[in-house]
Amino acid sequence: MTDHCNVAVVGLGAMGYGIARSCLRAGHATHGIDIAPDPVARFRAEGGAPGRIEEVAGCLDALVVVVLTAAQTEDVLFGEAGLVPLLRKGAVVISCATVPPAFARDMAARCAAAGVHYLDAPISGGAARADAGTLSVMAAGTPEAFAAARPALDAMAETVFDLGREAGAGSAMKAVNQLLAGVHIAAMAEAMTFGMTQGIPPETFLEVIPRCAGTSWMLENRAPHIVAGDYRPLSQVDIWPKDLGIVLDIAREARFSAPLTAAALQQYLAASGMGLGQEDDAAVAKVYARNARLALPGEA
Repeated sequence: MTDHCNVAVVGLGAMGYGIARSCLRAGHATHGIDIAPDPVARFRAEGGAPGRIEEVAGCLDALVVVVLTAAQTEDVLFGEAGLVPLLRKGAVVISCATVPPAFARDMAARCAAAGVHYLDAPISGGAARADAGTLSVMAAGTPEAFAAARPALDAMAETVFDLGREAGAGSAMKAVNQLLAGVHIAAMAEAMTFGMTQGIPPETFLEVIPRCAGTSWMLENRAPHIVAGDYRPLSQVDIWPKDLGIVLDIAREARFSAPLTAAALQQYLAASGMGLGQEDDAAVAKVYARNARLALPGEA
């Protein structure tokens, strides 16, 4: 049986909101925190715990940080209104953003100096799995950090990979995953639009390829967005210059050539340059469509 605990989820985007709902469903007193008031109010109406974060931080067992970047993570933890100094000794920070491994190690050391555990815990699975509490978590940290985080992890994840005692190992594995995920989305967009040049409608592509060897999870998840002409952002185009940039930074430090990553990154940068940065990342297909003078579903 999962112990009930006090949790705050910072960042109520597509992933964070689902995580907060999963923690609430598991019986934890869950605070939803975001700079935007609407998701906070919506979560509170669904049963989220009341109180300003600075008032309740000292009672938290776990602080789940589901922001987008390393800079935002650092600001939440140690910025002008940083929460780590307000947490009780023995509380745990569960850090879910995609960040460089060296950054995760730095955050772990600074949390430890404050008597707070830090779990390097990037996530994968998409918004639907976040809402269902069935994410995969690539986690690294001390045994004490894992133990403190376990009630929240049990609520939000189907699979928790224990990647070792040193923070940074989880972020390294997430970088590997993001290399594949980013390349797969771009490859899906390239393949779908290539098929259109050969008279294959996107609907037919989506019917056939998921039943063939060329499929991928990302293809099956994102291609329906293009077929529906629906680019409401579950994962934004602008996430990929950050994430693939992290991959290439790590690769450069390792003197490792990653040409497929670099090629995919250029397509996301092109999409962002077209003004598509806030659209769903499936909108990278619009780069190919524009260059080939193709009309995607929903376009004139």
